Amino acid sequence: MTTECSQIGFEFHSLKNREIRAQFDGGAITSDGGGLLLREVEKRTGILRRFATCFTDYRNPDLIEHRVEELVAQRVYGLALGYEDLNDHDELRKDPLLAVLVEKSDPSETLAGKSTLNRLELTRATASAKERYKKIVLDHAAVDGMLVDVFLQAHLQAPQQIILDLDATDDPLYGKQEGRFFHGYYGHYCYLPLYIFCGEFLLCARLRPSNIDGAAGSVQELKRIVQQIRCAWPAVHIIVRGDSGFCREELMAWCEAEAVDYLLGLAKNERLKAEIQEPMKEAEALYRQSGRAARVFHEFVYQTRESWSRARRVVAKAEYLEKGENPRFIVTSLSREPWPAQPLYEQHYCARGDMENRIKEQLMLFSDRTSTAYLCSNQLRLYFSSVAYVLLQMLRRLGLEGTELAKAQCTTIRLKLLKIGALIRITVRKVWVALAGGYPYAELFRQIHAKLSALPLKH
Repeated sequence: MTTECSQIGFEFHSLKNREIRAQFDGGAITSDGGGLLLREVEKRTGILRRFATCFTDYRNPDLIEHRVEELVAQRVYGLALGYEDLNDHDELRKDPLLAVLVEKSDPSETLAGKSTLNRLELTRATASAKERYKKIVLDHAAVDGMLVDVFLQAHLQAPQQIILDLDATDDPLYGKQEGRFFHGYYGHYCYLPLYIFCGEFLLCARLRPSNIDGAAGSVQELKRIVQQIRCAWPAVHIIVRGDSGFCREELMAWCEAEAVDYLLGLAKNERLKAEIQEPMKEAEALYRQSGRAARVFHEFVYQTRESWSRARRVVAKAEYLEKGENPRFIVTSLSREPWPAQPLYEQHYCARGDMENRIKEQLMLFSDRTSTAYLCSNQLRLYFSSVAYVLLQMLRRLGLEGTELAKAQCTTIRLKLLKIGALIRITVRKVWVALAGGYPYAELFRQIHAKLSALPLKH
């Protein structure tokens, strides 16, 4: 990243008889040379172009200096490269490589500063051309549809089965943001965003206040996602998976009515524990005999006294540990024949734990920077982080498969592939990017570039 400052030198401890001096006079040098890989991913997926079409620009075209496509790309690339704060862009706007990434016609021109980007985030949903400053309106439904479309278009043919994982997490707040409430479980003021993933693909990122049930709104989100998926893949088998926070009659009844299977955690109670007294005794005996954790699986049909409309299959894990009994329960619409109790729990249900890694990756891309005063603009910030994740996830899928970074998380990808020092030289016909000669992953970089270059461009 280039910077302009007074040329003050820094003296460091000498190397034998050689003085060591440093100062900020290197010229057009960037620390983000690997961002060119992200640009290659964008050229082959069109994710940022599609995201930009979700905005309506009411500004006077004759007075526009920074197009919506450039503003959106600048913000998303900034997050992917590790710049979480809008204030960072007052220096980033001078970086010629970032200008290349956002498709600025002249890379020597400065990009948008923090004030312009802030106006983009704070535009009201009802804004029009009559507004004085904030005139770029986001269509939230269009972004929701785009996330599902990216998932659908990434598959050459329809899969036989997909699993939709649901989870909620806390987004701590430190100001007086709209929709801010104290959450007793997490012990602080926060939002309670809802995420829906299919494997590594992000299908939904919905910011919500925290004074609600963790499953609130999940059926509405599933309705639109399942409808969109079935329009493209009418025969696909869909399974909804979630922890006990999503074990609600509304969700299970909707799944049963729509021929969608479910696999959900079930909070334990005295009636459930009474059902597994014998399996628990058996597990305790095995523990006493071996001295190691023991588990026995058992299944039965169960119905609550009031909340459930029908009896359902429940699978129990009667586990005995050093600390004592550790019973766990799940409820499912999946039949016993293809999924007996033990593999259903250990292989199918426990696999949902990988979604925790996907949520952690959202935090690596600063999804918790919801510090504006308004819920709507904080949702836009969440979208920016979500699209940055989608871009990096497509880099992982298209460029890193088969390499040592095939399973790398976003921070590792950023550190090893994107943070490369480079000298930029701009001529009339070319942009020369001289990457650091001491970069330790040059061969891996060449492999990834070759894989991306072999893919067709997105027109």
